[in-house]
Amino acid sequence: MSSKIGSNVVIGKGTWLDKVALKIIEREKSLGRSLSKIRVESGLGASGIPHVGSLSDAVRAYGVKMALENLGYNSEFIAFSDDMDGLRRVPEGMPEWLNEYLAKPVCMIPDPFNCHQSYSAHMSGMLLESLDRLNIKYHFKSGAESYKSGILNDSILKILENAQTIGRKITEMVGQKKFEKILPYFPICENCGRIYLAEAYQYIKEERKVLYRCIGSRIGKRWIDGCGYEGEVDVTKGKGKLSWKVEFAARWLALDIRFEAYGKDIADSVKVNDWVIDEILKYPHPFHIRYELFLDKSGRKISKSLGNVFTPQAWLRYGTPQSLMLLMFKRIAGTRNLSIEDILNYMDEYDNLEDIYFGKVKVDNPAVLRKLKGLYEYVNLLKPPSKPQIHISQRLLIQLASFAPPENRVNYIIQKLIKYNMIKQATDELNERINLAINWVEDFKVIEPVKLTLSQKEVNAIRELIEFLLKETNPEKIQSEIFQIARRNNIEPPEFFKILYKAILGSDKGPRLGPYIVDMGIPRVLELLKKQIEE
Repeated sequence: MSSKIGSNVVIGKGTWLDKVALKIIEREKSLGRSLSKIRVESGLGASGIPHVGSLSDAVRAYGVKMALENLGYNSEFIAFSDDMDGLRRVPEGMPEWLNEYLAKPVCMIPDPFNCHQSYSAHMSGMLLESLDRLNIKYHFKSGAESYKSGILNDSILKILENAQTIGRKITEMVGQKKFEKILPYFPICENCGRIYLAEAYQYIKEERKVLYRCIGSRIGKRWIDGCGYEGEVDVTKGKGKLSWKVEFAARWLALDIRFEAYGKDIADSVKVNDWVIDEILKYPHPFHIRYELFLDKSGRKISKSLGNVFTPQAWLRYGTPQSLMLLMFKRIAGTRNLSIEDILNYMDEYDNLEDIYFGKVKVDNPAVLRKLKGLYEYVNLLKPPSKPQIHISQRLLIQLASFAPPENRVNYIIQKLIKYNMIKQATDELNERINLAINWVEDFKVIEPVKLTLSQKEVNAIRELIEFLLKETNPEKIQSEIFQIARRNNIEPPEFFKILYKAILGSDKGPRLGPYIVDMGIPRVLELLKKQIEE
């Protein structure tokens, strides 16, 4: 479970996942519950295109499952699709005809792409496809099927029996007063087929049904009129759903969930659900951790409704599964601003982590080394490779792909890497990375390196190199002259090479610069260098 490194006690593999797993175990022991199987859960949104934030819920839950198993406990990961939710708005880029289905359960809306049984099956399917590509194992549960199968019925009945108490408590805890007047249950209107628009105003316990009026509701930023129908529904037949303020509690009990993380955007719902499962359903709520959100570069929350969705599919078009897993497992605290170019940073960071794991890069602090090695193992789903892969900067591969012949890019890049003495032969992993680089070039062309902060002597050295490249095309002479220019300007040659790599490639290192400058094309190199010294 834990070990000692110096004066530090290290839990499991030393990561935040291990600390969370140990807290879950300690809590379960204190509650006296069975530890034969510890279930962790993540809710899968089914109302819009999944993004890296929604994927992170599931991946991190799976990470906790792995950490529990590493501590010696049997664990299971439940991926629960919220497919009974009503469509609140049409996501950016979706067809306008979906407006006709606003407030209808997403499991009852046609798939706009005509490849799944429903809208929700398509959206949750995209997330499940991402989990499959990451080789994450899960047990899928549909919200709609859970309601129809009756596994939530006992909780639904108990919640409705105590609806007045729950309504007062919701007002007290989060200031939302509507459930003092209506039941925390949303029927699907028998007449118009919409959810959220019908208010359930009376529960008849003996008949296990609610009475409702379809009066309309504010959905997102717009009011949607109800159809005026008045009806009744048996709450055990799957023809409605609990409010989010109580639904988590019902499924936590039904599925015996011991851990679920949450984002701050649903903190109020989690707080109420914890109280409901503890006090009304008489079962201890799951252990939680709260994580921060992923933001775009402008600082806005990544959201399907805002139209700034950064999908897992986009990440995996340009980056490896390991780079995406590193994004998820690197840390749990703090918001992170993401853009497509961050994929390349995480690929470089994964390569460095692999070098640390295999001892190619030294880390003096034993506790830090243990943590980084543990992180590498979790990123590889506790099945790390037996040897490191070939590490070539993805930025270099993208640059090579940008001037490779379109009809023969893969072979061209491999031959250049052999020429630069960076590889002896290709591997399957390198071919995968080359294809990711080709995808990048096809979609974005090239990477523009960032503007560097240079001293005057560094500016002077770059000016000298520009003058030299205007009259010289021999790669060996260019290579030699870079050394001479550095020395004439009192710059350590390795430092000058590093500056040039950053200016040309956007990376700290790369192939021999003389041959690479010629292959890349001197006009393009001159363009990049001139940008670095422009005022």
